[in-house]
Amino acid sequence: MPNSLQILFSILVPLCLPAMATVAIISFISRWNEFLLEPLIYLSSKENYTIALGLRFFQTVPNDAQEPRDQLLMAASLIMTAPVLVIFFACQRYFIRGIVMSGIKG
Repeated sequence: MPNSLQILFSILVPLCLPAMATVAIISFISRWNEFLLEPLIYLSSKENYTIALGLRFFQTVPNDAQEPRDQLLMAASLIMTAPVLVIFFACQRYFIRGIVMSGIKG
């Protein structure tokens, strides 16, 4: 007769792993892209800005008669997008399995 820990680790954890990975990926993406809640309200110094606030600040700063900064803004956007893509492709197998196992039929 298996005990409770054996049931937990051999049956429940493997079934819950894709759902937990999906929640972790979506939570990471929402926190990474957060703009309005905590960062915009609580951060006052430019040194502590998150990447999303930094992009907005970089976009609204006047050019001061310099050349356009569009290429720098695009480079910063790529740097902001890179960790999200790495996390998604690293956990893609669990993410897809979590969506498939959710039971939603289309």
